[in-house]
Amino acid sequence: MKLTHWKNGPPEPPFYAVIFISKKSENLDGYAEMDAFLMEEAQKEPGFLGYSSQARPGGGIFISYWQSKESIATWRAHARHQTAKKQAYAQWYDYLHSMICEVESSHLFERGLSEH
Repeated sequence: MKLTHWKNGPPEPPFYAVIFISKKSENLDGYAEMDAFLMEEAQKEPGFLGYSSQARPGGGIFISYWQSKESIATWRAHARHQTAKKQAYAQWYDYLHSMICEVESSHLFERGLSEH
């Protein structure tokens, strides 16, 4: 199972990571459709570099990688992303924690691939 999906391979630091930790509620009506739509839309955004995801029943950690704070701000302002956030608080999540971090250093190891 691949945990990280890069748009054009691992970027050179510095770049930004938006870390989203969540626990889903029991009422997930419309969640899967919105999630799939937003994943497609985010990947079209200028400055989007890739993502990592580790899900478990009921929640998980999702990290998206971005070129700049400006590209994150543009994504946050996306109309459907704003709609999804409102639904997240009202219905889909019991817990969520979002953080933005600057990545100063990055090291990748994946068995069978060369190190970066």
